[in-house]
Amino acid sequence: MRRLIFEAEHDTFRESARRFFQREIGPKVAHWRQQGAVDRDVFRKAGEQGYLLMWADEKYGGAGVSDFRFEQILCEENVRHGDLGFYHVLHSRLVAPYIAHFGNEEQKMRFLPKCASGETILGIAMTEPGAGSDLSGIATRAEDKGDHWLLNGAKTYISNGILGDVFIVVARTSTERKHALGLFLVERGMPGFERGRKLEKMGLHAQDTAELFFENVKVPKANVLGDATMGFKYLTHSLAEERLIASVNSLSHAQVAFDITLDYIKERRAFGRPIGTFQNTRFKMAEMRANLDVQQTFLDQAVLEHNRGQLSAETAAAAKLLTSEFENRVLDECVQMHGGAGYMDEYRISRMFSDGRISRIFAGTSEIMKEIIGRSLGLDDRKLS
Repeated sequence: MRRLIFEAEHDTFRESARRFFQREIGPKVAHWRQQGAVDRDVFRKAGEQGYLLMWADEKYGGAGVSDFRFEQILCEENVRHGDLGFYHVLHSRLVAPYIAHFGNEEQKMRFLPKCASGETILGIAMTEPGAGSDLSGIATRAEDKGDHWLLNGAKTYISNGILGDVFIVVARTSTERKHALGLFLVERGMPGFERGRKLEKMGLHAQDTAELFFENVKVPKANVLGDATMGFKYLTHSLAEERLIASVNSLSHAQVAFDITLDYIKERRAFGRPIGTFQNTRFKMAEMRANLDVQQTFLDQAVLEHNRGQLSAETAAAAKLLTSEFENRVLDECVQMHGGAGYMDEYRISRMFSDGRISRIFAGTSEIMKEIIGRSLGLDDRKLS
């Protein structure tokens, strides 16, 4: 189905982005997956193209372009011609905006230009061994010592954990207030800040995920974002966009899986004819095609709502739930249609299957998304019991 949300400038941007991902990302994916991380210079190359922090004001190194459709295009082209493990979107749209929204002018000038150029790589450290979706369970502590904060704790499953130069670390700042959290900018080389092992994962092998440890790290007061007790509120500020980004990646992943499977079933033969001609295969592909169009239409509308500043938490949760669950159904069907080849990592569909499983977990699990949607319907046990 024709997508109606893009204008001529978006089409031109897509052509340029596609050439970038085909030239700079695609040919290196196999090497990156083997080494467990992308090369640092790919962030600089993306920065040179203006693909990082596009939303930022020109004085911070950005282009001042807030239209999310450009970011949507980057995500779609990275999925198709690059690799999900290149976490440019985490750097640009999930972490840097915290500095822009809650940082002071000195912090913005100190950090954002180098982030926009790709010289500085960002990460965010929230998850702990005992705290995932429930941020109130965070145990990492920050104590006010007058001229600095003393940070102690550990984080796990941290994306860009090895390559990252600056991390927004979420830490508890009060034992009396459950949601009293602070956001601390911890920089590479700070005494007491150590990286643990690079974690081995089911998929996303080109993305570096690590443990981070903080032992008596002295964080200057100049490295605290906003009010050191308001971090919980700050973190909810970007949840809708985070889930929208996850939805874009999920649906793009499903579309690419469908496309490569369509090519495969036209060529692969069984019993003397292409397997795509069997009724079971045709019906499954037809159903996926119809659902891809329906979900893309819904997701594109959510993008327009986000551009207007009107994307609700419930709609973002619905988009994330639908696209991630659908992505995994598509990947499973496509592996099945590849037969034994689908289980072999030399075929892209096998790698995509492993990469896609995390979609139902990160940025809020499917179960959490259902909770958000259900409560929006007034189905809250705290109100009904």
